[in-house]
Amino acid sequence: MGFPANSKILTVDDTGTMKKIIKSLLAQLGYNNVDEAENGKDGLYKLKQSKYDLVFLDWNMPEMDGITLLQEIRKDPQLKDIPVIMVTAEAKKENVLLAIQSGANNYIVKPFTAETLKEKMDKVWQQIKG
Repeated sequence: MGFPANSKILTVDDTGTMKKIIKSLLAQLGYNNVDEAENGKDGLYKLKQSKYDLVFLDWNMPEMDGITLLQEIRKDPQLKDIPVIMVTAEAKKENVLLAIQSGANNYIVKPFTAETLKEKMDKVWQQIKG
């Protein structure tokens, strides 16, 4: 059991290719309600405009990076409970630690498969549903 198929998901990444890959993997897993944002600033705007069930968040982006957006999400009473999975090429232990300390629910290192995506989503679902 994981996120319901009709979950609304936001992918925040400055790379068009990465957004397409995530969208495609999510579609393989049965998730078709996926929005995209170009960077942290755009992502924050979209999060304030609409309700999302899950956010996939890239680390390195122009305008506002993923960690800054994550911290903004966790500070905002309306957004603070949205689960966030960091998706990044940054595999260094201190980066993983910073993401978790900043409030990330989980962490995926690029490149990854649909199985990895599903596994991380299921773990986050178990965290939030207890």
